Amino acid sequence: MKKNNISLNKSYVKSNNMEEVSKGVSLTELEQYLWKAANILRGPIDNADFKAYIFPLLFFKRISDTYDEEYSRALKESDGDEEYAAYPEQHDFQIPDGARWKDIREKSINVGQSLQYAFRSIEKSNPEKLYGIFGDVNWTNKNRLSDELLIDLIEHFSTKNLSKKNVEPDILGQAYEYLIKKFADLTNRKAGEFYTPRAVVHLMGNILKPKEKDSIYDPACGSGGMLLEAFNYVKSKEGDTRTLKLYGQEKNLTTSAIARINLYLHGAEDFSIIRGDTLRNPAFHEGDSLSKFDVVIANPPFSLKNWGSEEWTHDPFGRNIAGTPTDNNGDFAWVQHMITSMAPQSGRMGIVLPHGALFRGGIEGKIRKELLNRDLLETVIGLGPNLFYGTGISACILIFKIKKDSKKKNKVHFIDGSHLFTKGRNQNFFRDEHANQIIEWYEKYKDIENFSKIVELKEIEDNEFNLNISRYIVKLDEEDKITLKEAYSEMIASQKEFEESQKNMIKTLEKYKII
Repeated sequence: MKKNNISLNKSYVKSNNMEEVSKGVSLTELEQYLWKAANILRGPIDNADFKAYIFPLLFFKRISDTYDEEYSRALKESDGDEEYAAYPEQHDFQIPDGARWKDIREKSINVGQSLQYAFRSIEKSNPEKLYGIFGDVNWTNKNRLSDELLIDLIEHFSTKNLSKKNVEPDILGQAYEYLIKKFADLTNRKAGEFYTPRAVVHLMGNILKPKEKDSIYDPACGSGGMLLEAFNYVKSKEGDTRTLKLYGQEKNLTTSAIARINLYLHGAEDFSIIRGDTLRNPAFHEGDSLSKFDVVIANPPFSLKNWGSEEWTHDPFGRNIAGTPTDNNGDFAWVQHMITSMAPQSGRMGIVLPHGALFRGGIEGKIRKELLNRDLLETVIGLGPNLFYGTGISACILIFKIKKDSKKKNKVHFIDGSHLFTKGRNQNFFRDEHANQIIEWYEKYKDIENFSKIVELKEIEDNEFNLNISRYIVKLDEEDKITLKEAYSEMIASQKEFEESQKNMIKTLEKYKII
């Protein structure tokens, strides 16, 4: 029988006990381990679909190993009381009989059917937390997932114990993020639907500064990167992440499941990710009023078409506060949805948009005018070209505040970071050092030649509410810059040259007796 990329290793020892414990698994080892799992799928499975298979298996392995660990601990505490060890209170998640990892390892035929049974059983046993988390892959399709391939995959995953005790959430979470990035590289154009470059996310988190007890909302959450940035930011400040409340909505089923797995693996506890179309059917509302959040952050689909403008003409949630965009471009529908979702006292918001949103006319120009007149826009940040998967256009970040600092009222801070990127072969890279430079300019809040400009709303009004950064930050080339002393010397030299030319002209005129 033909083997797949990684053949079944006969030396694997199957047992009803937990797999071999690999103490002190490093991040590099974990990354290589996960990437090898993905490589087992090469051939039968399209690269773009890897994530739909690998992430559910990874999560299944994690919670199953953790369940076994919790069971063993409870068994020891109770002097061998199996009933006590199985109590729900002893476990993060309930895993019914026949649905643990060791049960799947025992299967040699119809492995996909056993996996599907395990996933659905776990979801039903944890309806509030895990319903739908394993996605909608058909694991019983033997044309794509032969028993041999699945056995190879299961056995590869079985080489490491992924319990909480053995692999810290931080390490597993970082490895998961690594895998998301690798899958984004593989799928490229489609990756923009679920992945935002992490340095861009880092930049937005450091500007919005989430804190303990904040509610964080991403209406286009993808794989959950923006929400995790808020979680990690609070953690980096030694804040209590258990007090955070994380909310996200994502239209794609597989991607919404990936986001939930991502948050669980990083150790987040209080979150809600809902699958659905945010612009047509927002998930978070109380009656006909949108729920309000301290931090609203998103990288929504650029220039989304057919986004549902008809429903917005008489939007029951009152989101068209500045006008209804055309159905050809949903950029300012996202902006208005997010503004309407900001908490009335503490609300702050960051959104990634295509650069054209700063200056396009028509209804978008009218919406910009209304939002600027409300003095909600605090900062406009220009980014370089070709940083995002699936598009080569330049993007920008808009920062809105419900209550701006007194010194920022009736002003907009423009920051030009369009030159901050590392040139790549197919795509440019925005790195942490680039993000940190923009954060520095943002914090300084002052005019910096070529890079930063504080502009009065009156000047923006005079420019017909056009926010194109080049209107306010005029780039000066280095060769055009001269000191006052150099300017004076140049003036004297020019004056001498003029006087010399004047003398020569007079001599010529005298020679021909013109004067």
